[in-house]
Amino acid sequence: MLRLTVGPEDYLMIGDDIKIVFLGGSKNHTRIMLDIPKELNVVRSKAVEKHAENPEKKSGAASLSCGSGFAGEISEKEGGRK
Repeated sequence: MLRLTVGPEDYLMIGDDIKIVFLGGSKNHTRIMLDIPKELNVVRSKAVEKHAENPEKKSGAASLSCGSGFAGEISEKEGGRK
């Protein structure tokens, strides 16, 4: 596992087609922007943990497919899309 200290507007490139931009935040929250191929699924840890507790319940918030240029917060109330 890699641990980094980043500032606002810093970004990480994973391969040639995945970009994670750190937008800043507060002590307890960090805002990020993902620029990834739409074929990839993004899953928040809370959704994974919730699904593990209730595997028989289908959760629309478990994953998010997003296209290149996606910029926004992931909203669990909207099925992970915003």
